[in-house]
Amino acid sequence: MKNMSSKTTLPPGPGGMPVVGNALQFQRDPLGFVREMEQIYGRMATIRIGKIPFVLCFRPEHVRYFLTEQQRNFTKINQNGAGNLRFLLGDGLLTSEGEFHRQQRRLVQPAFHRSRIENYADTMVRLTEEMLREWQVGQEVDIAHEMQQLTLRIIMNALFSVDSREQTARLGAAFNSVINNGGRALGRRNRLRVDLPFTRYHKVLEAKRTLDTFVYDLIAQRRKEGRDTGDVLSMLLEAQDEGNTMTDKQVHDQVLTFVAAGHETAQNTLSFTFYLLAHHPQAREKLLAELRSVLHGRAPTAQDLPNLPYLEWVINEAWRVYPPAWTQGRRAIEAFDLDGYHFPAGTIFVFSQWVLHHLPDIWGDPDTFRPERWDPANTSKLPQFAYFPFGGGSRICIGMPFAQMETKLLLATILPRYSPRLKPGFALELQPRVTIRPKHGMPVVLDATPVNTEAENVPTA
Repeated sequence: MKNMSSKTTLPPGPGGMPVVGNALQFQRDPLGFVREMEQIYGRMATIRIGKIPFVLCFRPEHVRYFLTEQQRNFTKINQNGAGNLRFLLGDGLLTSEGEFHRQQRRLVQPAFHRSRIENYADTMVRLTEEMLREWQVGQEVDIAHEMQQLTLRIIMNALFSVDSREQTARLGAAFNSVINNGGRALGRRNRLRVDLPFTRYHKVLEAKRTLDTFVYDLIAQRRKEGRDTGDVLSMLLEAQDEGNTMTDKQVHDQVLTFVAAGHETAQNTLSFTFYLLAHHPQAREKLLAELRSVLHGRAPTAQDLPNLPYLEWVINEAWRVYPPAWTQGRRAIEAFDLDGYHFPAGTIFVFSQWVLHHLPDIWGDPDTFRPERWDPANTSKLPQFAYFPFGGGSRICIGMPFAQMETKLLLATILPRYSPRLKPGFALELQPRVTIRPKHGMPVVLDATPVNTEAENVPTA
């Protein structure tokens, strides 16, 4: 990885326009642009957003270098709308740095211990079954909206012991407002931020006020009552690290981060998984056969998941094709050598799950949804960090076990009852912000899943 006869120039990249550099190319089609850069330039490419160079890195060994081997030489940066995260979430685990991040992670880690997460399994299944009782065969729904409301209810129940559909709808609308308006309202080019009705900035501020009020009111109520309800909020209010406890703002920042990341990842994963299964009926039937053979018509439990390998393959493959987060960025603290180049302190690097999860030399047919590629016989050949949907190293997503269990349990609960069929004429358009979302939702028709099909005879994994 190191070469002491290093060049002093940055890796090559595309020419840009005066003043804006490659910003317009990137903004027009971020996902297509970063993949095109890999196809043209190979291992690395330098683009410029304005006058600032960004070095795009496209190999698994680069990701390993930044996230594990030399992680202390890099700080996290914000890009692709992530610059709005600190405005929205404060200094939560997604946005904080250094010793403060390490201390906060130690404080919140017990809330995500495996045994505690498994306690939420019954709630996940129960709330999903409540939703299914309201669905009807032949009904048209936006599966993306349905999954957002469901996963918000689940995360609010786990974090706060709160189950209010009215609050869930209000918070969901607030998150959507920030995601849809935040980029333009808070971007560098928007110098005029006036809190006037009908402006994007006003919409973002209103959404933020809704979220802040909800969380701070809950914190005040819990502190006044002084009781432990056994949820994540109670754990954070009682958490200590070397005698230090968390302030109201620190608790606010962490739980708002958990709400945002906890439902956003799951709702997108499930939406895209239903989309992929609708286009690949053979994989859907194979999954159904496995679910029937293990569950025999009953609801799934956390204890069933080790016996459902194909279910895990389907979710893993959905995360490969449509990763929850599609880029990460790091800024160098000190100068270093990599791949024959000498990079000065302050250099900004970006590496993309979207690109690495679709590298032909690693995946063979990267644009094909093929759950069988997650057979252990195949995954043993994968380079480390060719696949990293939740990041890696000391900053790997703390909620990953929660998301893994939730997405599998929800899919295993829904699919035996309903097989969502895409509305005729629907064309998926991706919206890359911090996460990748379906830009215009995902309209589907709810078809009943047959009780007995030929899939009963399809061998499972």
